[in-house]
Amino acid sequence: MIIGGGKVGYHKASILHRFTSEATVVSPQFHKGFDALPFVLIKKEYEKKDIEGAFLIYVCTENEELNARIKKDAESLGILTSVCDNPTLCDFISPAIYKQENITIAVSSNAQDVRLSVNIRDQIRNLIATDTIKI
Repeated sequence: MIIGGGKVGYHKASILHRFTSEATVVSPQFHKGFDALPFVLIKKEYEKKDIEGAFLIYVCTENEELNARIKKDAESLGILTSVCDNPTLCDFISPAIYKQENITIAVSSNAQDVRLSVNIRDQIRNLIATDTIKI
């Protein structure tokens, strides 16, 4: 599940789409491109009942106060949560991922230096693209 349909939510949804076509996104508005994803889009303001039964949640509302409330709600329901751009509120973090066919490479800095993780991931992608590393 993703809570938040803005730019950050769309970015997370685009990445998630590489691995699944089953997700629900709750938001009062959706960034351009969401309609091209295979996810269930629920256009509404967040309520605690929206997350009941979820296995994990990406919180991407771009509103720190709301993100903290969603994290608290999820915690009370025993749901794993990643609050985008706030590693202190995360039960898990998402690494920088490169995926090609059956190969997936993930680089993580444990949310300490996201730019470095992305840079290393991009270098790996470039090595593969230039046939320096064969898949």
